[in-house]
Amino acid sequence: MDIVSTQQQKKIHPHKFTLWVAIGSIVMMFAGLTSAYIVKSSQAAWREIKMPTTFWYSTAVILLSSLTVQWAVRSFKEREMKRYRLLIGFTVVLGSLFVILQWIGFNQLWDSGVQFKGSSGAGQFLYVIAGLHALHVIGGVIALLVMFMKAFFGKNKNYSSIPVEVASTYWHFVDILWIYLLVFFIWIG
Repeated sequence: MDIVSTQQQKKIHPHKFTLWVAIGSIVMMFAGLTSAYIVKSSQAAWREIKMPTTFWYSTAVILLSSLTVQWAVRSFKEREMKRYRLLIGFTVVLGSLFVILQWIGFNQLWDSGVQFKGSSGAGQFLYVIAGLHALHVIGGVIALLVMFMKAFFGKNKNYSSIPVEVASTYWHFVDILWIYLLVFFIWIG
């Protein structure tokens, strides 16, 4: 009996496995896009892009949101539901603030002449890559919002931490992905 329960504990939950497969796919997509950006940037007509300082503020916000979501997971596992609700709520607010700051930053880029046109292709790549990241972040904010709503209005009291862990892992992933993209665009720019 102990052998069976030990083997069951070592298996990865299907939701976590699915998440890791999805993360692997997303990593491959962004690796392909950033590789294409590098190849395209070697062309003569390439225009260098200077990133607005607003992106640094959004980076600080998403890093802080990673802390709050991790604290929320810990609170959930400790059955500190009041603290969990507060922290998951903060994470939703910070995730939404990140999206707003990103919108402001890309509007600043647009106003500075980096638009979805031009012979170099720099603007097109930037907006496609960042737009795909934005879709993933918005999906993460929606997942966090669902977790928040379940914490307050869930009819059944399911204390499985799997959904919270999956949402948290995904949120950490979009955080790391943004940092990679920011460093990439500053370095390759």
